[in-house]
Amino acid sequence: MKVVHYTEVPAEDPGGETKGVTVRWLISREDGAPNYYMRIFEVAPGGHSPLHRHPWEHEVYVLSGEGEVIGEGGAAPLRPGTAVFVPGDELHQFRNTGEQPLRFICTIPSSGA
Repeated sequence: MKVVHYTEVPAEDPGGETKGVTVRWLISREDGAPNYYMRIFEVAPGGHSPLHRHPWEHEVYVLSGEGEVIGEGGAAPLRPGTAVFVPGDELHQFRNTGEQPLRFICTIPSSGA
């Protein structure tokens, strides 16, 4: 079992076409998780993830801040308590449209890491 406060996990630059984004790998392969990994993303005001697609799904839960998720069907607002399912191969991007950091939990299958 692993029990950790998210602030004890180092924030990393996820690389790619991101702006103002950090990720913390809370639960991953290194912890022995065989199926799903859990991450916390923090997106600075005006920041965003890349507009991208990949074969694996995402499950996202917004903890704090405001933003939007861009998908093939357009944009949808994000605020604390919002849950998002991004199917595999769907074009998507997360953007901070607020004045505070946008923080969300994102889980992915181990095949996506």
